[in-house]
Amino acid sequence: MSERTLDARLWLVVPAAGQGRRMGAELPKQYLTLADRPVMAHTLARLHRAFPAARLCLCLAPDDAHFDPAWVPFARWRRSDGGDERADSVRQALAQIADEAHDNDWVLVHDVARPCVSIDDLARLYQILQQDAVGGLLAAPAADTMKRDDGEGRVAATESRLGLWHAQTPQGFRYGLLRRALDEAARRGLTITDEASAVEELGFSPRLVPGRRDNIKITHPEDLALAGHVLAAQRAEAAPSPGSAHEENS
Repeated sequence: MSERTLDARLWLVVPAAGQGRRMGAELPKQYLTLADRPVMAHTLARLHRAFPAARLCLCLAPDDAHFDPAWVPFARWRRSDGGDERADSVRQALAQIADEAHDNDWVLVHDVARPCVSIDDLARLYQILQQDAVGGLLAAPAADTMKRDDGEGRVAATESRLGLWHAQTPQGFRYGLLRRALDEAARRGLTITDEASAVEELGFSPRLVPGRRDNIKITHPEDLALAGHVLAAQRAEAAPSPGSAHEENS
């Protein structure tokens, strides 16, 4: 395969150094069992199905004793030490791949705790980004009524949900732009919760690509069971209906 083929110039960065304290579990959430496999294994398998020729940089805690390389299906991958915050992990990963990455290469950053992202959404996001000068992210329009609190547990105001979106991942940007954005945010001491916000601080407007709402992030204890139901529903959705083979051949 040529070095210039589409997937050969795609990098996947997966921050997986978090401790998942909000889960209240003995293991970090990426290592909890979901449908008989660790959450991380599901996530990496999804990414590999969509982008089998991509290059992976997996951000792990330096003292991680739970990781098993057998969960990584990618032929080309490397490990990077994770930082204290997500932005630190991604920034260190970009520095780790600097010897191979080109400024115009695409980098997709995906949460390790989003194992339910659909293959179709992954492929569609990457296809749309090819035509975008900035980059973008999967996201879902806000559907719930939004309340702002007063800092003491009471409603201060009801906010319009018009134009509000729930940011998801992957979030994809050219290597050069993303590295510049994260380096500048670090220099200015900004609190960055996702890659898009760092790019926004440079004055750019990332593209919002509508994604499925079942691309949930496992954060709280109940999310693990919910993710199990989502995976089961997705498997049922993808399975051929009884008699479909006969009907197609008839």
